[in-house]
Amino acid sequence: MSRIAGVALIGYFLAVGPLAAQAPPADDEAAVRATLQHYLNGQATGDPEEFRKAFHPDARMTFVREGRLVITPIGEYIGRATGKPAADEAQRKRRITSIEVTGTAAVGRIELDYPSAFLVDYMTLLKDNGRWVIIAKSFHSAPKPR
Repeated sequence: MSRIAGVALIGYFLAVGPLAAQAPPADDEAAVRATLQHYLNGQATGDPEEFRKAFHPDARMTFVREGRLVITPIGEYIGRATGKPAADEAQRKRRITSIEVTGTAAVGRIELDYPSAFLVDYMTLLKDNGRWVIIAKSFHSAPKPR
């Protein structure tokens, strides 16, 4: 092998190697997406079981209300699920906008476009005993003008 080709090959592996090491396995990203989808299914149907599939029992929900931090155990949040879709469900839109996975930690960003508000959820997930679960939900909600 010529010296130039050898140097080029080494340069390639030095440049691409770290990128390949950082890329999450496709199955982890798919599993994170599936967990987030359970959350979205719960939002759409009001089914508390969908939320239980997504959240770790010790998870917390955090947000700011009137300038003050609010931290709620996820059990309280799930307890508010009615088991029925919202009356305006047909007008609601939800989408996962990004997923980042590093080892056993992941973050997902979700947009919820509702008739009366636009919300952004940031979900922190961990891989617990081989299963991805949401351990924290932080969100911002902005009311829409009427």
